[in-house]
Amino acid sequence: MIEQPASSSSDLVNAARGVQGDHLPVWFMRQAGRSLPEYREVRAGSTMLEACFDPELVREITLQPVRRHDVDAAVFYSDIMVPLKAAGVDLDIVPGTGPQIADPIRTRDQVAALPALDPAALEPIRQGAELVVAGLGGPDAAKALIGFAGAPFTLASYLVEGGPSKDYAKTKSLMVGEPELWHELCAKLAQISAVFLQVQVEAGARVVQLFDSWAGALSASDYREYVLPHSAAVLAEVGRLGVPRIHFGVGTGELLPLIGEAGAEVVGIDWRIPLDEASRRLGGRYAVQGNLDPALLGAPWPVLADRVRRVVREGAAAPGHIFNLGHGVPPTADPTVLTRITELVHTEGPQLRAEARADQQQMQEVSQ
Repeated sequence: MIEQPASSSSDLVNAARGVQGDHLPVWFMRQAGRSLPEYREVRAGSTMLEACFDPELVREITLQPVRRHDVDAAVFYSDIMVPLKAAGVDLDIVPGTGPQIADPIRTRDQVAALPALDPAALEPIRQGAELVVAGLGGPDAAKALIGFAGAPFTLASYLVEGGPSKDYAKTKSLMVGEPELWHELCAKLAQISAVFLQVQVEAGARVVQLFDSWAGALSASDYREYVLPHSAAVLAEVGRLGVPRIHFGVGTGELLPLIGEAGAEVVGIDWRIPLDEASRRLGGRYAVQGNLDPALLGAPWPVLADRVRRVVREGAAAPGHIFNLGHGVPPTADPTVLTRITELVHTEGPQLRAEARADQQQMQEVSQ
């Protein structure tokens, strides 16, 4: 295992720990992939799953956006379904549709048959991550590798529904109708996610992100009872490895205090709620990540640039801020726009943050 340094040369790692330096770090969810012409060229002739298990291809795809945009981190190129595939689940990722499960899991026997994930099955993942870390300049380079995995609820939703869903009716029915079975399923999925993250960290990832893409479909009470314990289990297991953790979900504004309770140092915020309000709901105890609306990437540059500046100012309310979108890069995004955003955040971000924090301090003094 690559030893994690106590302090880091990576501004992103430091910001994730709530130690914001003079540099405002930025990366983009789904920066590695579909919006880049070089990605489409190198992926030609291979399926998504084939690419994810090809270490050399993973290295190239993961590093492409770092070269193009000069972002502060590479996010490991993979898919949340990869650890399930490695564990032996019969699934495919269908272009234009998403994950498809051959035999959706809905019975006690099926849950009992769901295998644990053997780290040995992830050897191509380990090799790919090691190649990426070497390509970034080593385990303490300025640019970090971010490992990632899907959270138990989101993985369960795909397994139970059989694929993407609009209302997660089958998932919710199983969750509240057979809670013991639900918790058994999610406990197994927590093990799978934790092992997937552990392998990436052992290969040199210095930050991890747990994606709970569909947690926003839940009420706060259901999230607390049926989801929080299992996400917390994943984050606690990874926390033993000493790397900062990011926890992200879509449509989770009403769940933010609970997401904070799960145990990550950084809470990812989607575009529906300003970062200063998100930080207030989180009690000011966590770094935040986000949260430019990805749908605005096609807006005229002066308008988009002002929105970027607004996000930076709002993020100053938190002890640490990692600039990102509020969700993944759309496939139709113009890559040159992402490069311009990165340049703006790097050049103007520190001053904007300093001014916003000074204004906040002044307001606090006046109110006292």
